[in-house]
Amino acid sequence: MVNKNMKNILRLITVIGLFTTIIMFLSYLLPTNSQSLFLFVQAQNLTANSLQNDNSTIHIPTTISKKAQEMMKNLTMPAFVLPTPDDFEGWKKLNQQIISMGMLESQSIVDRYQPNVIATKLGNVNVLDIKPKDWKDNGKVLVYLHGGGYAFFSANSTLGWVAPVANITGLRVISVDYTLAPFSKWNQTTSEVVSVIQALIKDQGYSLNDIAMYGDSAGGGLVAGSVLKMRDEGIGIPAVIVLWSPWTDVTGNGDSYHTLKNADPFISADFMLKNMADAYANSSDQKNPYVSPVYGNFSNGFSPTLIQGGTKEILLSDFIRLYQAIDQAGVPVKLDIYEGMPHDFQIFLYNTTETNTALSKMNNFLHEYLDY
Repeated sequence: MVNKNMKNILRLITVIGLFTTIIMFLSYLLPTNSQSLFLFVQAQNLTANSLQNDNSTIHIPTTISKKAQEMMKNLTMPAFVLPTPDDFEGWKKLNQQIISMGMLESQSIVDRYQPNVIATKLGNVNVLDIKPKDWKDNGKVLVYLHGGGYAFFSANSTLGWVAPVANITGLRVISVDYTLAPFSKWNQTTSEVVSVIQALIKDQGYSLNDIAMYGDSAGGGLVAGSVLKMRDEGIGIPAVIVLWSPWTDVTGNGDSYHTLKNADPFISADFMLKNMADAYANSSDQKNPYVSPVYGNFSNGFSPTLIQGGTKEILLSDFIRLYQAIDQAGVPVKLDIYEGMPHDFQIFLYNTTETNTALSKMNNFLHEYLDY
C-alpha cells in the first residue's frame, strides 16, 4: 500500500504546484491523532471549468491561459488544521515535513537554472546568497523574504521560487532565513530583516539605492513592514520593492476575506490565516503597521512599490488597500492584478503566460528604480 501511494505521489508531482504537493505528501507522514493533521479532499473536475473542494466549487475561468486552466483543474485542494498559536512542538514538526518536501520539489527548478548558492550570515542572520548562472556584478542586490504565513518554509526550501527571479533579473539575491513564528514574534522578525539590510550597507558596501526587496504572501507583508520600520528608525528605505500576493492585514478585515472566501484554491481564512496571525503577533499588536502595513502612514516616505496578485485571492483587499494608502501618499506604486489567478500564482502556476508576464513586469520595474 505504501509503495502504491508513493507512486501516486510521484505522478502528482508533475502536475501539482509545490504547496499542494507538500500537503498531499504530509497525509502519509503525520499521525492521525495529531492536531497538525492534514486532511485532504481530492479536486473533482465537475465540468470543464470548475473543481470541487470541501465546501465550495472553485470556478476555473476560460479567460486565463490554457496552461493555467489545466494546472488548476489538476490541483488537489488542501484542508488542514494548524496547531494552536502556543503549540511550539506542533509548528516545528509540521514545518520540518514541509521543508523536506519543499527542498525536494525545488530541486528540478534549481537544476534548470543552476544558480550559485552559498549559505552564510548577514547581521548574524542566516541567509542564502544566490547568484544566477554567469552572474556579473552590477553593484545591485535583491533581498527576498519567503512566504508561508510567517510559520512555514525556509530559505532552502524556497530556493526553487527564487531561482527564476535571479535568472530573469540577473541580480544577486539574498534570501533571508528569518526565524519563524511562533518562535519569533513580529518585532524580532522585522529586526532580523533590518539587520540583514544594515549588514549589506556596513559590511558589503551597498547603499540603499543599490538594494531592492521582494517577498510573497507573508513575506510580502514582512517586506512592507520592515521598510516602514527602517524608515522610522532613521535607516532609510530601499530603492524599490516588489510584493507578490502580500498579506498586509493579519486581522482579516478586508472585504475580500468575505466575498472571495471560497474563491482561492490555496487559502481559506477559516482554517489557515487566524492561527498563523496569532502565532506571529498577539491580537493587541495585529494593527501595528509593522505587522499589518495597510495601517501604516506612508506620507513620511516609502519605496516605489509593485504589487502583484490575482482576482481569485482572498487577500485582494489587502493589495487594494495597501495600493491606495501608498498612492494617496504620493509614492510611486503600481497595482498589477491578473485575471483568474490564485494566491502566489508566480510560484504555483510556474511557467504559465500569466507568471511569465508578471516576472517580466517585475524585471522592468526593478530596472527602472534600481537603475541597472
